[in-house]
Amino acid sequence: MAFAPLKRFVVLDLSRVRSGPAAVRQFADWGADVIKIEEPSEVKDDKPGGAAKFSDYQNTHRNKRSLTLNLKHPEGKAVFMELVKRADVLVENYRPSVKAKLGIDYASLRAVNPRLVYASISGFGQDGPYADRPGLDQIAQGLGGLMSVTGEADRGPMRAGIPIADLSAGLFAAIGVLIALLEREETGVGRWVQTSLLQAQVWMMDFQATRWLIDGEVPAQSGNDHPTSAPTGVYPTADGYINIAAMGSGMFTRLCEVLELPALVHDPRFVEAGSRVENRADLNRQIIARTRTRTSAEWIERLNAAGVPCGPILSMDGTFDNEQVKHLNMVRHVRHPARGDIAIMAQPVIFGGTEPPEVRPAPETGAQSDEILAWLGMDEARRARLRAAGAI
Repeated sequence: MAFAPLKRFVVLDLSRVRSGPAAVRQFADWGADVIKIEEPSEVKDDKPGGAAKFSDYQNTHRNKRSLTLNLKHPEGKAVFMELVKRADVLVENYRPSVKAKLGIDYASLRAVNPRLVYASISGFGQDGPYADRPGLDQIAQGLGGLMSVTGEADRGPMRAGIPIADLSAGLFAAIGVLIALLEREETGVGRWVQTSLLQAQVWMMDFQATRWLIDGEVPAQSGNDHPTSAPTGVYPTADGYINIAAMGSGMFTRLCEVLELPALVHDPRFVEAGSRVENRADLNRQIIARTRTRTSAEWIERLNAAGVPCGPILSMDGTFDNEQVKHLNMVRHVRHPARGDIAIMAQPVIFGGTEPPEVRPAPETGAQSDEILAWLGMDEARRARLRAAGAI
């Protein structure tokens, strides 16, 4: 039997693009009844987040039901309020002024369902000088400091290769919702859970932020080298490149033994961790001269056997062909009505003694509208009237 611990929850998904869907996916994958609410006019390929035929959409919106609903129409709004009465969770990433204008803000919905856990993900927060600015991942990466430490020195700012602000904001929102649901078990009432791309990105700066907050040091770009540890970075081999992370003097000693460079251990420039960072360029030159003499596979085997972290640098095809990635079952297969068998990302969490959760393809816009409205108790005649009025 598929593991579906969240099946008792109904989640309304009013979010778009990535941050909100990243939060909702945590509930959809673990069995919650997620109803994705979309505007009737959104049956097009260029809507935010794309359309169901696109791979990204399939990965992001699997395991949901889709309902088209015109929230600007009085009857559409009334249907929405019926859904709110039954819902446990609502996730949205509208700008603050937009949801207030639509009358779907937390205060309005709490009056309809005090038990509702309402999650808001914004670009910059629900209030403050930037509250109503449009927020996107790369804007948050720049404002949150990530682009100032990514890439090589003197090459200008560089964005990260994934939407880290979007994804982390979604995960933080999901954590917040779960905490609010746990609290609701004691209090009987929901909460307004808030996070933003900017908050998530600043939090994700972690030790780089701490270098400034505690030490007064402004971190700079350091390319593939770890900013505070050496030798840790990318090293060329006879047939490519590898990552080596020799953190600490013990690992450094073992690295030198495998590289057959015993003199480096006693070199005054490299004896202490701080001096290895200060003299990183000289140290790397000597290491590179040795790593170029053998293949990547040889070094990976030798260094890992000695307890020195070392690994390959793979493109996406190589990643999914990797034996450990395969062993971890990071891919799930689902049958799509138009595209046939497709592969999507699996959840990175394992619950011992359970079967993997069920996976269903992302729905076409409005595919389950009749099913959901019938679930609300609406007969076919009322559904027809709502369609004719443009409410659904």
